[in-house]
Amino acid sequence: MELEIKLKEAGKLARLTNKTFQFDEKLGLGFYAANYFLKTNQIVKAHLPGHEVTMQFFQRSNDMMACGIDESIALIHTFAVHPETLQVEAINDGDIIMANEPVLKITGKYEYFGFLESMIDGILSRRTSVASNTMKVLRAAHGKPVFSMADRQDDYHTQTGDGYASYVAGIRKVSTNAQGLWWGGKGMGTMPHALIQICDGDIKKAAEAYHKTFPDDPITALIDYNNDVVTDTLMLARHLKGALNAVRLDTSMALIDRFFDGKDISGFDANGVCKELVFGLRKRLDEEGFQKVKIIVSSGFTAAKIAEFEQAGTPVDMYGVGGALVPLVVNFTGDLVRLDGKPQAKVGRHEMFTEKLAKVPYPIIAQE
Repeated sequence: MELEIKLKEAGKLARLTNKTFQFDEKLGLGFYAANYFLKTNQIVKAHLPGHEVTMQFFQRSNDMMACGIDESIALIHTFAVHPETLQVEAINDGDIIMANEPVLKITGKYEYFGFLESMIDGILSRRTSVASNTMKVLRAAHGKPVFSMADRQDDYHTQTGDGYASYVAGIRKVSTNAQGLWWGGKGMGTMPHALIQICDGDIKKAAEAYHKTFPDDPITALIDYNNDVVTDTLMLARHLKGALNAVRLDTSMALIDRFFDGKDISGFDANGVCKELVFGLRKRLDEEGFQKVKIIVSSGFTAAKIAEFEQAGTPVDMYGVGGALVPLVVNFTGDLVRLDGKPQAKVGRHEMFTEKLAKVPYPIIAQE
């Protein structure tokens, strides 16, 4: 009960000054903690109190972008017991890390923070995975903008943290306001296939309806509805007479666009949004004087596919990426490695070091 009261008080105080990471108060009550950590906390408090331990967090992959560090520190400062007594050392969100490189160390009494271990593991694993995936996509894009469509790839609760992780890696264009909550971004986008469907498949009608509703927004039309990208893009560009800003190709990998009807496609994979379709669209737009109409591509784009497009010089202006940003590729582990100032770890583990770690001051909590 004493722990619960202190956690509630700490949470209420910290939330007054925490402008970025908003935590569910149940985090401090053990609701999301692995049960054996809660039991260990009780055992230590009752029978083994007062020992000073050091816990380190690391992962096992090279060339990853660390993220979730600041969030983990905020979690510690919010829910640890007597967080002002803990020494926290951390690297920075956005740092590139290697296998077995510690990103966070906590030194203090185990009963003050040990129950947070699994939650910190989860935060670091998720955020670092998304930031690393985003970093690799952006590297492949060679400076071209990438639009995060990852909101539809997972439970909606993940949007805010995933959006932050992608922001740390360099993405500034997101689908939802939730993705931009922690860094001040706003969702962007124009029309889904549903709007065209409601217009009975009439792309011109859909674009007109959008423009009437949002007259100050540049028109970006989703153009694959009829699986005839080039024909429909030219039709819409002529109809809008210069008002068309961009088109987005989102052709399913199960389809071959009608642009290839009667053409020899034996030398390449014509399914979905392929390079040859984009080259063909760009050529026809330029021939008709629509050089300012931009081409956005989406549907199944990964770092590897983007790299392939870029290597070929494919005339893409922006990539829409969803699923490639969110799969977990990193798993963090928290280990106790020091007891009362002396090395203490299970066989195969030991304390690791990096020059990137820096001591993190405990913030002064002030009433506002």
